[in-house]
Amino acid sequence: MVRSMTGFGRGEASRDGKEFTVEIKTVNHRYFDIFVKMPRQISFLEERVREFVGKAVSRGKIDIYITYTDYGSDSRQVTIDEPLAQAYLSALEQLRDRFSLADDISVSLLSRCPEVLKVEQVEEDAEQLWEILRTALDGAVASLIRMREIEGEAMKKALLERADAVEDMIAKIEARAPEVPKEYKAKLTERIIELLGQQTVDESRIAMEVALFADRCSIDEELVRLRSHFVQMRQILGMDQPVGRKLDFLVQEMNREINTIGSKANDLEITRYVVDVKSEIEKIREQVQNIE
Repeated sequence: MVRSMTGFGRGEASRDGKEFTVEIKTVNHRYFDIFVKMPRQISFLEERVREFVGKAVSRGKIDIYITYTDYGSDSRQVTIDEPLAQAYLSALEQLRDRFSLADDISVSLLSRCPEVLKVEQVEEDAEQLWEILRTALDGAVASLIRMREIEGEAMKKALLERADAVEDMIAKIEARAPEVPKEYKAKLTERIIELLGQQTVDESRIAMEVALFADRCSIDEELVRLRSHFVQMRQILGMDQPVGRKLDFLVQEMNREINTIGSKANDLEITRYVVDVKSEIEKIREQVQNIE
């Protein structure tokens, strides 16, 4: 199925007071480029996130934004720096004894000393977090793929319509091409008569000149290859796999053939058709740039 490289997906999941929200945005890019923004405390899961998304998306610029909230009561803990508390206590006692101060050393006073009490994040269970995050990722990726497939189907329809238009033009070029040498022969004969005033012309000489001209402006092989490229394009669009790179290469070959036809045709009517075909191929190329 044809997929666009442009899309957006969002997923949420929560369990045991832990909540994840995942947003994925993708745009067209020549290669696979992924950027992950997530809280530092769960950064150890980044490689898993990249691997998970990489299995579903093969091409494009992917931006992943992850938010994490822990509402659990056991998400933080308070620890006591006992050596530091003992040092503060000893210092306070020395002040009391040296300056004969009132003994008002209390727990409240000691706890207000810097760094005695520390609030720390409880070490997270990596596997538990990953299970919750994976659920949110799964929802975001599924939403993203749906959007890319819907847009991809619209692009496929447009590409097939353009292919039909180009094939109609190719048929007109094919019909016109055999007439070019005939018209050249008639004009050449007329010109010789006009220049030399002869009513009888050396037919063998004329035939040789026309044969050389017909060989130089023959576009039969190019037309066959160009038609073949559009047959391949239809086949590729029907594949159930990423097809963007294949189509990109095929469009380059289409351009190569139509440029050759334009340089060899030596006919104004065919040149006009060539200009129209090149215009349609360029539109195809622009659309192909956004296909995964």
